[in-house]
Amino acid sequence: MAGGARSIDRVNDGLRVAVVGSGPAGFYAAGALLAGGAEVDMLERLPTPWGLVRLGVAPDHPKIKSVSRAFEKIAAQEGFRFLGNVEVGRDIEHDELLELYDAVVYAVGAQTDRRMGIPGEDLPGSSPATEFVAWYNGHPDFQHLQFDLSGKRAVVIGNGNVAVDVARMLALTKEELDPTDTTEPAIEAIANSGIEEIVMVGRRGPAQAAFTTPELIELGELAGADVVVDAADLEGAEPKDTNSERNLEVLREYAQRVPTGKPRRIVLRFFRSPTAILGDDRVTGIELVRNVLDEDERAVPTGETETLDCSVVFRSVGYRGVALPGVPFDESRGTIPNEGGRVGDGVYVAGWIKRGPTGVIGTNKKDATETVELLLADLNDAPRRGRTFDDVEALLREKNVKHVLYEGWTAIDERERTAGEPLGRPRVKLCTWEELLEAAGVAAERNPT
Repeated sequence: MAGGARSIDRVNDGLRVAVVGSGPAGFYAAGALLAGGAEVDMLERLPTPWGLVRLGVAPDHPKIKSVSRAFEKIAAQEGFRFLGNVEVGRDIEHDELLELYDAVVYAVGAQTDRRMGIPGEDLPGSSPATEFVAWYNGHPDFQHLQFDLSGKRAVVIGNGNVAVDVARMLALTKEELDPTDTTEPAIEAIANSGIEEIVMVGRRGPAQAAFTTPELIELGELAGADVVVDAADLEGAEPKDTNSERNLEVLREYAQRVPTGKPRRIVLRFFRSPTAILGDDRVTGIELVRNVLDEDERAVPTGETETLDCSVVFRSVGYRGVALPGVPFDESRGTIPNEGGRVGDGVYVAGWIKRGPTGVIGTNKKDATETVELLLADLNDAPRRGRTFDDVEALLREKNVKHVLYEGWTAIDERERTAGEPLGRPRVKLCTWEELLEAAGVAAERNPT
């Protein structure tokens, strides 16, 4: 059976499920639900779907973005409806969803950054990496931000793929940025920045780094940046798995390279943690402490410190979910507590809000399928609420919620692609709420708060 729900017989018609969130986890859940005979209404606070595929994947990674084609096929199936510009807790309440649907699946991701808890973390010039990513990807909530890239050195804290993305984006030339869907202000800011060195700092060693080998290899292929690794950081490093083994091979090759004099350089530093971000009115430097690993491979500070001058710091040390009004939440883990995706009382979860921010896009398919199989088994013989899509739209109209249907999203998509075509770009993104809603054919204002 398509959609992954192979172990569940097709349930009776009439099962209606709300999926909250339109990223990969939400769409994989929708696909499995549709395969099981359910109808799916997908609620999304933005006017646009795809989640991090649209607004988180680096613009110079178009192949990863192409997974949205699979989501388009799900959206084209009978029984699927999209309701964009609808935020749970603002436009519609959790309890209202439970009255309108037989079940609700929350697939809202991990929407905020973990904090480091060090002095100077909130100085101007110190930003969560996700804000920078959202800015250059055209997220309408982050276009007001400004990043001062005039200084000579940027520091990226973290050793995952997001940290690698940020370091690489800061090093791209205008010629590398122009064919992407990076926003125009971001292209100009990055291409004309004064940055000569990007230092990526990891608290543990190269064998423990979380980035994947293809992303690491890309750093060594940049047109305008050399990559620099200190061979001393690689001494004694033992691979932990296949990815770690491949990473170490690449890093050893980088350590042997002689810089060619490209205008920028990316420096990978390991065994170091930030202890303070320095500056009075804005970032002027960062203090790092040297670490060693204990027997459990935890980073233990030695007390040996160094200071790097820098003008901007991007923090990429992990993500956590955000609590939703009326929905249980585990503050310590930043997730909605669940057992295999079941929260209870018709409530389910999928994706990062279920398991935490781990895995790649494809990981969400297995994760969502597990949740949906549980949901379908739970509700196979349960009575239906008997509500319809008309009931949902009536409530939204009563609340004056200006929702965007899937046709509205396709109108946005068409306008962006048409604007990009003469420039040789996949699209030129609409980046403000007003532009997005106008293109979608609804009133050019956000829903009332």
